Amino acid sequence: MASVETCANPPEYQKVFHWAEIQQDGEIPSFSTRRNDPYEYQPGFGNAFVSEAVPGTIPQGQNNPRKVRFGLYAEQITATAFVAPRHANKKAWLYRVRPAVAHQGFTNLPDNPDTEATFLPLNRRVHISPTQLAWHPFEIPSTEQVDFVSGLKTIAGSGDPTLREGLATHIYAANTNMAQKAFVNSDGEMLVIPQQGALDIQTEFGPLFVQPGEIVILPRGIRFRVQLPDGPSRGYILEIWGSCYELPELGPLGANGLANARDFLAPVAKYEILQEPWEIVYKLGGRFFSSTQNHSPFDVVAWHGNYVPCKYDLTKFVNVGSISVDHIDPSIFCVLTARSRDLTAPLADFLIFSPRWDVASHTYRPPYYHRNAASELMGLIYGEYGGRSDAFKPGSISFECGMVPHGVAYETFKAASDDPPPVMRISDASIAFMFESSRALTITDFAWNSEKRHEHEPAMWDNLVDNFSKHKDEVEELLARKAKGLKV
Repeated sequence: MASVETCANPPEYQKVFHWAEIQQDGEIPSFSTRRNDPYEYQPGFGNAFVSEAVPGTIPQGQNNPRKVRFGLYAEQITATAFVAPRHANKKAWLYRVRPAVAHQGFTNLPDNPDTEATFLPLNRRVHISPTQLAWHPFEIPSTEQVDFVSGLKTIAGSGDPTLREGLATHIYAANTNMAQKAFVNSDGEMLVIPQQGALDIQTEFGPLFVQPGEIVILPRGIRFRVQLPDGPSRGYILEIWGSCYELPELGPLGANGLANARDFLAPVAKYEILQEPWEIVYKLGGRFFSSTQNHSPFDVVAWHGNYVPCKYDLTKFVNVGSISVDHIDPSIFCVLTARSRDLTAPLADFLIFSPRWDVASHTYRPPYYHRNAASELMGLIYGEYGGRSDAFKPGSISFECGMVPHGVAYETFKAASDDPPPVMRISDASIAFMFESSRALTITDFAWNSEKRHEHEPAMWDNLVDNFSKHKDEVEELLARKAKGLKV
């Protein structure tokens, strides 16, 4: 069991079985964030939050008074159609020193050849293949300064952001802070998963501290800056277009389980007043643009609304599973989902495979041989994961397109079939994740031509022996009895 003292050290959180373990059975005051997290937060997913850095700033009973206190400007972010149903309507009101419109225009930035936004096969810069592909961890640059934005590299995706339907998967590999520079993704919402090194993210709504083992949702259109308190950092990103991340429905699970809404944390208002040049980088249609202004973009004194960034600690995920026989479908591992225009299939799911008990009786325990309607892209945050066909290290990527068969080697099959497995804990000190989509994904030039790319070796299945033929005589006898109308 982890202790409060050891959990002051960030790597110790990778050893816990579940967040509840560090609460020591109620023997200590409970705490909601890791001990080295410097910020305060508001709990809840999809809540209508209110936050004031200066008390009494937000007008009551209205949003846009003739005069806001302290001479602040009221600015609304409307993220959905004005007439969207109340449960789906996303917006926020910000009360700031200067509105976002106070800038000096836009200029085009050079294309980043390692990013992509158009994934239709007509685009010659993307590739499609049924081969099971994988990538060793991408290196973090060491000979040049690369921040979060310039360190973006696209792996695969589907659709196009200008169509407001699709997704892109990226990695980032950065070694320096964003200095006097902010980023706005006008294309879509980003789910960021640090794998190495923490991210100190300054947003218009307040700061977020996100470490390996945690995730952060950065909504479309908000401005943020990423600093690297631990030095070089690497991680994964799932960007979605035309949709927002939601908690999956729980169905027969009832009211609780999987990722609980109260464990998501939104920032608290914190403003800065800096009279100096800033660059705001916008991503629109996969292209990059620059805008300059002579004041900080993080001058929001107070805000309220339900369109906000948030973070979540994956060690708080409440796993569920079979307590009798057989595997439950992998939807039980879903942390977040995003809807598509197909009512029966999501645009994207984010699933994790974290420490849990495996107890099913009379059940083949490894991942079963499978063909799946979804495209699957996997990554490993820390630890080890035995469900892949190749060596799989933290920072690696594995990809399987829809309906391509996959499963373990014969040695694993035989061992799991011959000996009844014990009740055991699996995935100890490990978190792997999967991006799953109903869409067919194409691979970018960057990923296709990378020296890190390799293929799952088909020879690993060559010794999947024909056990059925060993029972030839028994089978023929049974068929003969059936032909004679006898019981078999």
